[in-house]
Amino acid sequence: MRILVAPQGFKGTLTGKQAAATMAKGVRRALPDARVEACPVADGGHETLDVLLEATGGRSFVATVEGPLGDPVDARWGVLGDGETAVVEMARASGLTLVAPARRDPWKASTRGTGQLIRAALDAGYRRVIVGVGGSATNDAGAGAAQALGARLLDAGGHDIPRGAAGLTRLAAIDVTAPLAAALLVAADVANPLCGPDGATMTYAPQKGARGDQLPALEAAIAHFAAVVERDVGIHIAAMPGGGAAGGLAAGLVACREARLAWGAGLVCDALGIDERIGRADAVIVGEGRIDAQTLFNKAPLEVARRARALGRPVVAIGGSVGAGAEGLRAHGVVVIESASEDGAPVPGDAKEAARRLADATERALLRALAEGTLRDLA
Repeated sequence: MRILVAPQGFKGTLTGKQAAATMAKGVRRALPDARVEACPVADGGHETLDVLLEATGGRSFVATVEGPLGDPVDARWGVLGDGETAVVEMARASGLTLVAPARRDPWKASTRGTGQLIRAALDAGYRRVIVGVGGSATNDAGAGAAQALGARLLDAGGHDIPRGAAGLTRLAAIDVTAPLAAALLVAADVANPLCGPDGATMTYAPQKGARGDQLPALEAAIAHFAAVVERDVGIHIAAMPGGGAAGGLAAGLVACREARLAWGAGLVCDALGIDERIGRADAVIVGEGRIDAQTLFNKAPLEVARRARALGRPVVAIGGSVGAGAEGLRAHGVVVIESASEDGAPVPGDAKEAARRLADATERALLRALAEGTLRDLA
C-alpha cells in the first residue's frame, strides 16, 4: 500500500516539509505497512522556492536587491534540478514581512527589487524564470519590476516615473520595445483581478498599510496604469483573472514583459511531476493550515485533488482547521476531510503541539476512511 502525502505549509507553524513528515507519522499509525512518499506542494506564494528546490534537487543563490521601501535586502533565488529553470519568490524581495508594520505604505512600496532578482537570474544565463507571487508589501501593479527589467514607464516630461503606487499617478506613456529575451512564468496564488471591488487594491491594500480613505486614490492609480497599458501596449489587464496577485505584479509583468500567467498550484505541481507521483500511489493526502471555501480557488490541495481524481485515486484532506465551504472538496475526489483542531480555531503556533495534532488528525482521517469503505483496498 502506497500513500502520497502532499500538503502545503501550515503558514506560521509548520513548513510543507515538516507537515509532510508529521502526516507520514499519522499514516504509519493507521497503516503500519504503508509505504509513504512525501511531496510538499505550494501555490506560487509562500514556500514556492523551497518546495521546488527541495523536490527537484535544485540550488539556491543570494542577490542583494532593493527591498519594498528601497532598503537593501539579501534575497534568495534558485535553479531547479533541470539546471535550466530559475525560480524567484517575490516575497523575498518585495514582501510584506520585510517591512515593519509601522512603516508599511503601499504608496511608496515598490516591486523594483523583484525585477532586480529576476535580472540576477537572467544575468546568470537562465532564460526561463518562474516568478512566485504572493505576500507582497506592494500595490504598484508591478511597475517597479517592469522598470528593472527594461520597460520604460514615463511621465509627461519623458522621465521614468518614481517608485510605488504614487508613481503610477504620473504615468503618461509606456515603452516596452526593449526585448527581454526570456520566458517569464508568473505563478499566481489568487484569482483576483487587477482592478475593481475584488481587485488588488480593495482586497489586499489594507493589510499593506493603506487606510480606508486612501483606497479610492490607490484604486484610481492602478486603474490609470491599466488604461495606459491598454492604449500603449494593446493588452487589457484590468479584469484579468489572477492579475491582481501581489499588488498587481502579475498583471504588470504580463503587460510590460510578456510574461505568461498561470495558476501557481498547477505550475508547481507540473514542476514537481505530481501526476507521476500520484500514479505510483494508492491514495493521496493533502493539507493546509485552513481548509474552507478559499481552498476551492485554485489552492494547492484542490489542484492535487483534481489530479488524483483524474487518475482514480481517493484523496484525504487534513486542515489545521476546517471552515465553511470545505465540503466543496468532495466534488473533486476528496473522501474524508479532517481538522487538526477540535474547536475550529487555527492550528497552534507552537510547532510541537501543531505537529502532534496534525499526526493525530491524519491517523483519525485514515481510520475513518477505512471504516467508511472509501479506502477499502488498502485495508
